[in-house]
Amino acid sequence: MRIALIILAAGVGKRFNKDGTVPKQYIHLLGHPVIYHATKAFLPHVTCIQPVGDPDQLLSILAPLNSNKILPPIIGGAERQDSVRAGLEALAKLPAEKQPDIVLVHDGARPNISTDIILRVVEALKDYPAAIPAIPVAETLKRNKDQFIEETVSRDNLYRAQTPQGFQFQPFLTIHRQAAGSSATDDAALFENVGLKVAIVQGDENNIKLTYQEDLKRLECLMSNMMLPRVGAGFDVHAFEKGRPLHLCGIEVPHEFGLAGHSDADVGLHALCDAIYGALAEGDIGAHFPPSDNQWKNADSKQFLIHAGERVRIRGGKIINIDLTLICERPKMRPYIDQMREKVAELLQIEFSRVSVKATTTEKLGFTGREEGIACQAMTSILLPE
Repeated sequence: MRIALIILAAGVGKRFNKDGTVPKQYIHLLGHPVIYHATKAFLPHVTCIQPVGDPDQLLSILAPLNSNKILPPIIGGAERQDSVRAGLEALAKLPAEKQPDIVLVHDGARPNISTDIILRVVEALKDYPAAIPAIPVAETLKRNKDQFIEETVSRDNLYRAQTPQGFQFQPFLTIHRQAAGSSATDDAALFENVGLKVAIVQGDENNIKLTYQEDLKRLECLMSNMMLPRVGAGFDVHAFEKGRPLHLCGIEVPHEFGLAGHSDADVGLHALCDAIYGALAEGDIGAHFPPSDNQWKNADSKQFLIHAGERVRIRGGKIINIDLTLICERPKMRPYIDQMREKVAELLQIEFSRVSVKATTTEKLGFTGREEGIACQAMTSILLPE
């Protein structure tokens, strides 16, 4: 039996990310975008996979799976139903001997899909034209009107639909073509509307669709291997130099002197990079960006920190917190602390609340006390898979 998967990634996900800058299916989860995990789960169980969404992004994201089962991604439509139909039409253009017998449709924002659910849906399709996983509604339901309860709704025989939803290919294609322009909330509804039976198989409470920010934390917990804490420390120092801008923690701070160094000499980011590389046991900043290499001459240190953050994600880890202490007499750092925190959080793709930046002096003692330069001490804690 030939089984095709249509994996949907054309949505914007406004409930997750209200500004719509990064669709939720492309948010990183344990080192990879969400849709990467969703697609990978199906590879052992299907004959081919048709991704639907932004072709360039999907090609880049799914390439590491290195599977000839993944067909060239196609552009999605304005509505979910349009995207599914686009996927079906792409499958219909395959040579007859490669067209599927059944099609599974899965949300790219559901990364924690189990083998059991996939097999239950496929098994049901031997007897029925359509099947979906679903969870019985457990909570009492209330109908709202103007923020007051209008009535209590019986939860008897009510279910929460999940994906993958499965269908016999030819009837599914025909029904989708006939329903073009309608506004069904899911594909099973199209079968219901023409009087065909849709079987329900047992879903899974952990088959979460990433919808809200809190869902991401729950998915991280569910999908993580045993995570162990790692701690890293970094220290850096640079002397003042006339005629250079002063870069600290990714922002430019007004001052009569900058810092001397091969790159832009951002002492805060350099110390932080060393802390992260140290927690990963991957050497120090010089091992990754050697000062002997002229390509890093006057380089923007923000790219160094981005690289360090990517190393954590590639290893399947998570940065728990950052603590930086800048040590100098001048300039005074307090007016710029929150800007520094925001920039570090942005570069590492973590929450602002996880970043601490402080400043202190050495009470006029030592080279910083003599205003000859700036030092920085950095600490970080991360979680890495065991």
